[in-house]
Amino acid sequence: MKIGLTGSSGTLGSYLTKNLKNVVKFNDKIENKKKVENWIKKNNFEVVIHLAAIVPILKVKKNKSKALKINLDGTKNIVNGINKYSKKKVWLFYSSTSHVYSFSNKIKYETKKTKPLNYYGKTKKLAENYILNNQRQIIPCVGRIFSYTSLNQNKDFVIPSLILKLKSKKKNIYFKNLNHNRDFISIDDILKAIKKLMKFKKRGIFNICSGKKVNLKDILITLNKKYKKKIYIKDNKIKTTLFGSNYKLNSLGWKPSFDNYLKYIEKTYK
Repeated sequence: MKIGLTGSSGTLGSYLTKNLKNVVKFNDKIENKKKVENWIKKNNFEVVIHLAAIVPILKVKKNKSKALKINLDGTKNIVNGINKYSKKKVWLFYSSTSHVYSFSNKIKYETKKTKPLNYYGKTKKLAENYILNNQRQIIPCVGRIFSYTSLNQNKDFVIPSLILKLKSKKKNIYFKNLNHNRDFISIDDILKAIKKLMKFKKRGIFNICSGKKVNLKDILITLNKKYKKKIYIKDNKIKTTLFGSNYKLNSLGWKPSFDNYLKYIEKTYK
């Protein structure tokens, strides 16, 4: 089975490249319609995994027009190219995000109405809508991936940014804005989820998450077991929570490989 993959240079993309067989990477600009179509036309894909996007929230905020062009128009190029040139149905996995949901103390289900947290979430939701409304030659599968980390993730993400501060030469380090709950999952569990969805060629929207909340302050304290710095944490006034239900994935025989994400963090970064 030949698998087309966009976004192969990213954290998740590079991980999938190493762990999936028969992957054909798209290594050009996703917003270039002609090159995307030529890539699809040249290959007889059964599966396309579309990860290419501008991700860090601050990066998206700084250049909204570019984010919209890549995150939405790039997705349109993939969808339109498949519908135009594929002679058979193609299972399309689209890597979406928990940022399509709003903050809430209530667990997020795929059936609930969405209210994107930020412009990044808005671009991903617009792309979701386009995929689901243009299914001619596509079996659409939207994976709303919640928070994750890995050793090669860049410093624009939460956990690498905390580690970067802990690695400084300062003995006393100050942190703020960590009084939040998030749903973290391991990158290996994301791979397993995509494989499971691909095996059954599932159609629809699936949360890819642990289904549990973890506090960012607790993650910092766990990371500091290695660095043993004197840390000071100033709580923010507003505490936010975002976590999802993984019931739909569970029903396929998938489940997270850890019960406690803090143990996973300690093991991964020790």
